[in-house]
Amino acid sequence: MTDRGKNITTKSAPFVGTDFTDEDFREVVSILQSRRAFDLGSYKDRCIKRRIASRVRAKGLSSSAHYVELLDSDEDEIDALLAVLTIHVSQFFRNPSTYRVLEEKVLPELIANIRKSEQKELTLWSVGCSSGEEPYSLALLLHEMQLDDIEVRILGTDISLPILDRAQLGEYDAQRLSEVPEAVRERYFERIESTRFRLNKEIRSQVSFRQHDVLKEMDYPSADLVLCRNVMIYFSREEQSKILERFARALGPDRFLVLGRAETLVGSARHIFRSEYPVERIYRCVEHV
Repeated sequence: MTDRGKNITTKSAPFVGTDFTDEDFREVVSILQSRRAFDLGSYKDRCIKRRIASRVRAKGLSSSAHYVELLDSDEDEIDALLAVLTIHVSQFFRNPSTYRVLEEKVLPELIANIRKSEQKELTLWSVGCSSGEEPYSLALLLHEMQLDDIEVRILGTDISLPILDRAQLGEYDAQRLSEVPEAVRERYFERIESTRFRLNKEIRSQVSFRQHDVLKEMDYPSADLVLCRNVMIYFSREEQSKILERFARALGPDRFLVLGRAETLVGSARHIFRSEYPVERIYRCVEHV
């Protein structure tokens, strides 16, 4: 333990984000950058410090200095922190009304347009997919639609490799399935413990997962529908604007973008996208970028 760590007194109150010193925060940023090539520079400090504080509490520590020492010496903790920083709470068919609009309005339009063209492929991209609930929800939705004449490609991306490994397993606690209709749960999920379920192999095989960082300009895959819900709230407005422009390039005109309920268009994106279903934060791309 360093001298700095020895001088930190034990706190009786729970450790919170505001207890994280600027010096120690800079060290966390440096460790993540050098060891995982993860840049926190564009994230909002307050949100990030709050999430780091949850790891400090989870490890039973009382100071940011002690946590920096742990992080510097424990590769597993670096991955655990990265997962906390990049994961958002998710469940199957989260915000059911959004999925109803996708099922009844957005997907039928995209499918009809594809059938009129030579494309014959529908690509859906779940950004910040966490442990897979969102892309798997799309897979369940499309499987029920029986699109035998169209190749469906569903991509789930996240910056955290441990989270993506978990997503590929397709195993979930019952609370994550609270919005799944009983008939769908019985048909597509196998109970593996009293309150834990595994999605069947057929649906899991319809989703591919890979690592992706939305802050990096390169490698935005082409898509007909992008879902990026509750991801951009952690970024500065400047970075949000850049990300939205990249989504527009990945989509092209008359494709769709879905944001989270607390998110909206910023910057030039307000002219590139048109609000199609405002309550659900579903936007149509209307311009080339």
